[in-house]
Amino acid sequence: IDSVHQGDEDGVKGVYHINVVDCVTQWEVVATCERLSEAYLVPVIEALLDDFPFAIRGFHADNGSEYINHQVARLLEKLHIEFTKSRPRHSNDNGLAETKNGAVVRKCFGYSHIPQRFATEINAFCAAYLNPYLNFHRPCMFAEDTLNAKGKIKKTYPQRLVMTPLEKLASLPGADAFLQPGITLARLQARATRLTDNEAAQQLNQARTRLFQSIHDRSKRAA
Repeated sequence: IDSVHQGDEDGVKGVYHINVVDCVTQWEVVATCERLSEAYLVPVIEALLDDFPFAIRGFHADNGSEYINHQVARLLEKLHIEFTKSRPRHSNDNGLAETKNGAVVRKCFGYSHIPQRFATEINAFCAAYLNPYLNFHRPCMFAEDTLNAKGKIKKTYPQRLVMTPLEKLASLPGADAFLQPGITLARLQARATRLTDNEAAQQLNQARTRLFQSIHDRSKRAA
């Protein structure tokens, strides 16, 4: 898990995106909140964990105080989730989330300031368009470890291992056993086939254009 700040303007903070990525399947859920205070963040984290179709066993964050506090600890203890954190000055310890921050969150929302009052609308956009696209339609590269002649491990990314997070989940042995109650692979796959990958991308881009246009128009009126 990691947080992405959407810029400052005249000393005023923008919204915060919370980016959660599973290290096995690359299943990704993005949410947006106004602030990183406990009152805003803890309910968002709980909702994000509920959005995963499978059980969560571990929760890894950097050293940010927004995640290392008693409220988050109590939430994870209630859900029986193990908590780990990155070592100081070792950003690679949280490398997958850091990579997705740039490749997904920044690519979608950019770097410009977005006022905090638009957090609810952006969060609704993530839930309705961004997250389904990421998990059902956006392909990810998965590494294969091979041992070279010198005994060193080399990572390769063969074409057969380019899959969406749902396809990766379905490829795991006994995947059904890890799913949350009431969720089946058949239901997830049926949802994925409602749109083609191109249709889902087009729908995402159109919704993002409407969202940004609404934010722009209302920001100008407020100014």
